[in-house]
Amino acid sequence: MLAFTFPGQGSQRPGMGRPWQDHESWELVDEASEIAGRDVGALLCDADADALRDTRNAQLTTFVSSLMVLDAAERLGLEPSFCAGHSLGEYTALTATGALGFDDGVRLVAARAAAMHDAGLEQPGTMAAVLGLDDDHVDVACRRADADVWVANYNAPGQVVIAGSPAGVDSATDHAKQLGAKRVMGLPVSGAFHTPFMTAARDRLREALAEAKPRDTDVPVVANVDALAHNEGAEWASLLSAQLSSPVRWKQSLLTLAEAGVTDFAELGPGGVLTGMAKRTVKDSRTISVATPEDLDKLIEWVDAGSPTGAAQLDGEHLFATERLVVSPAAGIFTPLGALIEGSLIDVGTVIGHVADQEVRSPFAGLLQSYIAVDTERVTMRQPIAWLRTH
Repeated sequence: MLAFTFPGQGSQRPGMGRPWQDHESWELVDEASEIAGRDVGALLCDADADALRDTRNAQLTTFVSSLMVLDAAERLGLEPSFCAGHSLGEYTALTATGALGFDDGVRLVAARAAAMHDAGLEQPGTMAAVLGLDDDHVDVACRRADADVWVANYNAPGQVVIAGSPAGVDSATDHAKQLGAKRVMGLPVSGAFHTPFMTAARDRLREALAEAKPRDTDVPVVANVDALAHNEGAEWASLLSAQLSSPVRWKQSLLTLAEAGVTDFAELGPGGVLTGMAKRTVKDSRTISVATPEDLDKLIEWVDAGSPTGAAQLDGEHLFATERLVVSPAAGIFTPLGALIEGSLIDVGTVIGHVADQEVRSPFAGLLQSYIAVDTERVTMRQPIAWLRTH
């Protein structure tokens, strides 16, 4: 089974949007700019490292960039069995599965980033990666520091992030080295994320989460807080709120996916950090990082190589030979045609739903395997709506 994973803050890079400017998926950037009231395209293409280090820019650009890669991957006909995202990436995963609409996702990420930025100013903190020390010993190092410092991320075996006050992190660093840590590296962040220092941000975010009303999904998302798979929308308001001041259990999340049968991990978005974590955590896993349009051809080859029956042979515009996607003709609220169910026979030109006032007609004949967009989801132009198996 395949899982899509989405990176968090820190994966952003100057110029990461430039390779995508002429790709169809770039339209998501324009829509995100309109929703956020900011020029996201300029941030993706022209902002320098210092500008992108600002939490408000880092989170928005990473979120939009990852969804742009997802949009391109969906155009290839790929559909995951599970999704998961690291910290900020959890919002990307929820938007990817339809739990959050694109507009709600953009607004929530902007609100989250602003709240975390302000919390970092009110209570200055820092973070550091501890390498070569097991989880329990890192926790002991934080406790022996006897200061404001906690484990913030369980990333992979031998890779744990601590966060707290500068003095607390310094003290825990000394104890970690005494306990055998190979190396401790400071991280260029503006706050002690995923610790009690983010309590003020959590309180602010709750209001935005209440307005978003996440939906139920067919594809489960493994949550950072408990490393369990969730597909009920009502659960996410508390999970996302708790996430801000609780440790990210990423290693545990990867193990949960592996226990569910996931063998293939595709990281969609800038960087490639999660790919390395999956390799270290899940034995015999197949991994790939997709960040640029050039990586899409590698993704096709990777999917094909992992198909034991050869059923993933691709043709045309890199769509599966026996499967086709119906995409949205416009941006707006999607409503499926109630008379159609999974397995319904579709002819060329059959109306399968509406986006705003426009009909969504299938350009293919075949069997309706499933709707990808959910009822009342706000979709963008060219976003995949339904999945057909052709004759």
